[in-house]
Amino acid sequence: MHLEKILALLAATLVAIAAGVGLTWMALNPAARMASMGAAASGDKGSARQQIETLIAATPDYARYFARLRETFTADYEAAINDFAARFAETKEEQSVDYYLSEAVRRIRTSHGALAAKAEPEPIARVFEKQLEVLQAVAREDKRMCVAFLYGATNLDFQQFAASRRQIVSDMALAGLEAIVSGQANRIERTAPTEADFRVLENALTAQGLGKVEIDALLDGKMPDPPLEDARMCGAGQTYFEVLKTLPEPARTKVYGLALELMSRS
Repeated sequence: MHLEKILALLAATLVAIAAGVGLTWMALNPAARMASMGAAASGDKGSARQQIETLIAATPDYARYFARLRETFTADYEAAINDFAARFAETKEEQSVDYYLSEAVRRIRTSHGALAAKAEPEPIARVFEKQLEVLQAVAREDKRMCVAFLYGATNLDFQQFAASRRQIVSDMALAGLEAIVSGQANRIERTAPTEADFRVLENALTAQGLGKVEIDALLDGKMPDPPLEDARMCGAGQTYFEVLKTLPEPARTKVYGLALELMSRS
């Protein structure tokens, strides 16, 4: 059965986006990290929290995510910011704003992410629309990075890319949050996608010019031997997500919804 593989690829890319935006331990800017080590020398958690919220507010693309998180899941916002502040006060090391966003996204995904699968069709579709935008931007930057990203792998190159594309990264984060908000309000129960839904997808991929090698590589989640060249595989991945948008309802939302549910468990 290929269906789990389809969903696994969707979920892997979503998780890569959420995890990859974090520049853990300020790896991209060691000088800034060293400067921050003295910033909270007093060890005061309240001061640390103020510095973190000031840093977030100074990054408008991310500030709008945190504002919406505070509005919709106040307790989760408070817990995240307080944990960030406690760590900062203890270690004297302020993380990058990209790390704070990715960690906030990870936390809400693991605590409430399953609700996104119960959202209305439009906010669910928007999650994958924004996901595709990120994938396309990665593809324009580096085809090898695109292939790695497609299978859920992230590295310093991707982290650098994400930090320079904060608007589309925050758009993706907000789309995920809005799907969770919609799911919490609507609680729509959907049946799982079927093998018939998968066959429709495979036929659509073929109609868009993908051959058996590309389709098998996408749906099996592993590269052939010898592997496809990066440009070809990257293009196939983008076609895959484009084709998903064309699936008839309710098959499209069922596939998307189950992928979101799987993502919340990863």
